[in-house]
Amino acid sequence: MTSLVNLDALINRVTALENEKRVRACMNQYMHLCDFLGPGFDLKPLLELFTKDAVWEGKGKRYAGTFGQHMGIAAIEKMFAKYIPEPGHFALNVHCLSNEVIEIDGNTATGSWVLLQPSDFVDGRSQLSCAQITAQFQLTDKTCQISHFRTENRFSRPMAEPWDHHSSLPVPK
Repeated sequence: MTSLVNLDALINRVTALENEKRVRACMNQYMHLCDFLGPGFDLKPLLELFTKDAVWEGKGKRYAGTFGQHMGIAAIEKMFAKYIPEPGHFALNVHCLSNEVIEIDGNTATGSWVLLQPSDFVDGRSQLSCAQITAQFQLTDKTCQISHFRTENRFSRPMAEPWDHHSSLPVPK
């Protein structure tokens, strides 16, 4: 009987670790796709990362007004669609996640990350933003999808020069 209890506990621990990996992969894919939002971008792979009734929202004094709240996949699609018409919005956009915490609870999960986002815009401006990301996920045998995504600005700073500078890379001679 003891070995069965230990085996069940081990199975539960392995399942939780596998689900944690699935959450991490889902968020990584979300951020990767957001790096390339622009003209010609296919929104379908990005939207497939969300449940049909998902909520995407900006929180806090800066992001609540800038991004607002979008309830349901159609509203989320409409929000992302603003980033893809010509001439585009981003010339460079990189989402760097750190300080990850993921908690698994059966078929749901919660994750939080700190996001650093250097961006160059097609209008010539550049910015560094930092946000706290919190997200809830729904897990099934086949999918891991975002059910609630929250982003809250920690700081934003305009940059005097573009992140992607065209000077040569320094290398040893």
